[in-house]
Amino acid sequence: MKSVKIEGKKRTDLGKKATRHLRSEDMVPAVIYGGTETVHFHAPVIAFRTLVYTPEFQIADITVEGKNYRTIMKDIQFDVVTDELNHIDFLELVEDRKVVATLPIKFVGQAQGVKDGGRLELKIKSLHVRTLPKHLAEHIVVNIDNLQLHGNIRVQDVTAENMEILNSPRIPIASVVTTRALRQADTEAAAPAGKAAPAAKAAPAAAAAKPAAKK
Repeated sequence: MKSVKIEGKKRTDLGKKATRHLRSEDMVPAVIYGGTETVHFHAPVIAFRTLVYTPEFQIADITVEGKNYRTIMKDIQFDVVTDELNHIDFLELVEDRKVVATLPIKFVGQAQGVKDGGRLELKIKSLHVRTLPKHLAEHIVVNIDNLQLHGNIRVQDVTAENMEILNSPRIPIASVVTTRALRQADTEAAAPAGKAAPAAKAAPAAAAAKPAAKK
């Protein structure tokens, strides 16, 4: 399991003025909860980049005043105008307490439907799971080798050992659809051999001339 180490300093002033001052110095306020204590701290914005700006699931090993906290990221807040990182919530991992996490899906193999000319469409890229901290993983592996043309792999088809998947079971996560070229080939193959194209409909005859006016 990949992890990111973060060195933080404990916050003593939680007011808005102090928070604005931290952000002006490129510091990000954060909080750790879920364990025996709630810890408010701050760290340089650069310390969070490899954790925030990645699709990977990682553990955050945070040290605050010499004490280490093994956590996962639960919520991120960005500035609505500048899109800068504003605040992060971390959940401390407790050995015998299950947690809810979002794990990316790693698709492996080559779908049979793609070999037959279809196009692979990935519907969702991650799954919500509930599990003990010791069973957390970097990703959930989904093999698509047997995915046929017009077929779907749904949440209910995924096996995640020691994890409870919380997504609705009928939601598709991957499918193979027909491409335009394949539809055209099917249409041409279905047409009767040697059948002539239908003749164009004859244009209507010109209207008869009006009789000459009587003298």
